[in-house]
Amino acid sequence: MPTLRPSTDADVPAIAAIYAHHVRTGLASFEIVPPTTEEIARRRLEVLKRGLPFLVAEVARTVVGYAYASPYRPRPAYRSTVEDSIYIHPDHARKGIGRLLLQELIALCEAQGYRQMVAVIGDSGNAPSIGLHQSFGFEHAGTLRSVGFKFNRWVDTVLMQRRLGAGDTTSPEG
Repeated sequence: MPTLRPSTDADVPAIAAIYAHHVRTGLASFEIVPPTTEEIARRRLEVLKRGLPFLVAEVARTVVGYAYASPYRPRPAYRSTVEDSIYIHPDHARKGIGRLLLQELIALCEAQGYRQMVAVIGDSGNAPSIGLHQSFGFEHAGTLRSVGFKFNRWVDTVLMQRRLGAGDTTSPEG
């Protein structure tokens, strides 16, 4: 059974390796060239400086997946909305690790008072990610057709959204 915990500096090389695989082989990320380990470390610190969760999943003391929440957009009106990101090592895909990570990420963001979580899913054919998000109550909010070009083809982005806590039933302060 995987264990979840907050990420540490020591996890950055494993996180970078997992992400690099997805950049090189898949459409979940629209990056073309994997970022350096230093860039991944910088991005992780940005998330943590905002007080947002950045989690890892371990099996036998090896990082096999990670997830984090980041601001959906930088403008103040979006301050109650976060975007989730989840990446799993290919040898551990479809073993429930993404489910554990997303469940914990949702709980942590709700506890911090966030009201909406948005999933920006690369590739409208990404059935595993779409299905995972649907199973946690995310609803389809739209598809942006052909907004990315990777692997010599146009790729869609699927937007999904889930209410957190009180959602939009009260003001963010209330």
